[in-house]
Amino acid sequence: MRAQNGLESFAHRCRVYYEDTDAGGVVYYVNYLKFMERARTERLRHLGFSQHQLAGQNLLFVVHSTEARYHAPARLDDELRVTAQVVELNRASLRFVQQVWREKDATLLCEGQFLVAAVRADTFKPRAIPPELRDAFLADGTGTQSNAGE
Repeated sequence: MRAQNGLESFAHRCRVYYEDTDAGGVVYYVNYLKFMERARTERLRHLGFSQHQLAGQNLLFVVHSTEARYHAPARLDDELRVTAQVVELNRASLRFVQQVWREKDATLLCEGQFLVAAVRADTFKPRAIPPELRDAFLADGTGTQSNAGE
């Protein structure tokens, strides 16, 4: 799953710690989802928005659905590059395509897609993504904008 608009995906770097591994010495599968969550949060921060700031505006992002494919294991002390490319921007949701790469040998370890919904922090009901955040994603190379209501 490469960035569909030809632009380089946002990337967050992290390292594998002992707590991330299972008894076999490899990263436990669910921890890839945590790495991807952090990359999405850092993508927001890169655009000038923090989760704390957005919650103060009565906005939270929640994962609606996800899919993941695992290709190769990461191990203790590996440095990882986790991408977070928005490929679809709707009124009240974002679709991310994400990949986890091992830096030292440029091996794709895991890739996935996440549909992330914008909800009101007080009621958890869907709400529109604020125009300033929408504009920031579009200016940063988001793939597709859709006006579909959700």
